[in-house]
Amino acid sequence: MHKSIHLKKSPGRILVISMRYLGDLMATTPLIHCLRAAYPDADIDVLAYSHTAPLLEGNPDIDRVIPTPMKPAPRDYWPLWKSLFRKYDLALVPQSGNRRNFYAILAAPVRVLMVNKKPGKGWWKRIFGQGWTEYDADNHTVHELLNFTKVLGIPALQTLIPPRPTVSKLALPPEWEGRSYAVLHIHPQWRYKQWTLEGWIEIARHLQGLGLDLLFTGGPGTEEHDYIEAVRMHLPEPGKILNLAGRPSLAALAELISRAKLFIGVDTGITHLAAATGTPVIALYGPTLPEKWGPWPANYTDAANPYRRVGSQQVSNIYLIQGEGDCVPCGHEGCDRHRQSRSECLDTLPAEKVKPSIQKALAQSGYL
Repeated sequence: MHKSIHLKKSPGRILVISMRYLGDLMATTPLIHCLRAAYPDADIDVLAYSHTAPLLEGNPDIDRVIPTPMKPAPRDYWPLWKSLFRKYDLALVPQSGNRRNFYAILAAPVRVLMVNKKPGKGWWKRIFGQGWTEYDADNHTVHELLNFTKVLGIPALQTLIPPRPTVSKLALPPEWEGRSYAVLHIHPQWRYKQWTLEGWIEIARHLQGLGLDLLFTGGPGTEEHDYIEAVRMHLPEPGKILNLAGRPSLAALAELISRAKLFIGVDTGITHLAAATGTPVIALYGPTLPEKWGPWPANYTDAANPYRRVGSQQVSNIYLIQGEGDCVPCGHEGCDRHRQSRSECLDTLPAEKVKPSIQKALAQSGYL
């Protein structure tokens, strides 16, 4: 359900407030693309967390990205409030959260908000939002966010926009230019999304056996770097393996992935980024609901959800491999229901289940 609004005139300045994780921000880019198509002369700004804001580098639909700390200190609020106060004609908040909605109230006289459909929950947002759409747990996040276009009465476009380097830097040594490689993103932020070290070693060896060089990507943390090195030390031909953890920007990483023959990753924001490049992607999923958070397939325009709830599946450039078990997917954060708990469905996922999708994906990319 949603509440539509009729704008008396085309907005001159629009603010989109997307303050969550990388995957959430990536899923917001189709909505921003719709705003640009509907209001080509508007200035469109995005307020995002400082660590996710680089995901919008080079996005042609955006005029300005406003970074803000995830946990701002008191001194951070005043300059932000000053830069927002009544500077916009329209503000959109595509994710729930009181702080986001307060910023929208501060920034613009016309606001479109995401509201909870449960009676009595977040009732005040329906008052302070001139338009709103309800959170829909049964719909894919991209389709859910595009419900904002129904509120505004503008066409819906389902195109994710990956970042683009403002200066082209592939972050590769000169000797790697022109090589055929696969990108592996093997360490998630939280334990419950993690596959096994043994599984990654077997898959990496399999890719090397197919003649591919390997690029490992990850964040700047020591834990991610060490995890990659724990895989790398079990692989032959070290000259054909590169650990890029923490090195390229998100825009440079998107370009690296776009030139890869294949990307394999767990359920992370980088896997959503990889999907948007059009490169064949193998995504290893456990508890997460694919019909809500599956990587959005490139060039997918159907109004139906691209994913079914249960089972491994292929849609366009995405090969989603689901962990095994009668409870899969449970939608919980691991077997112990917290982010650092294990997920048995991923701990028991065999590498042999992944290999057939590798063959299909490499055939799709023209490598095999």
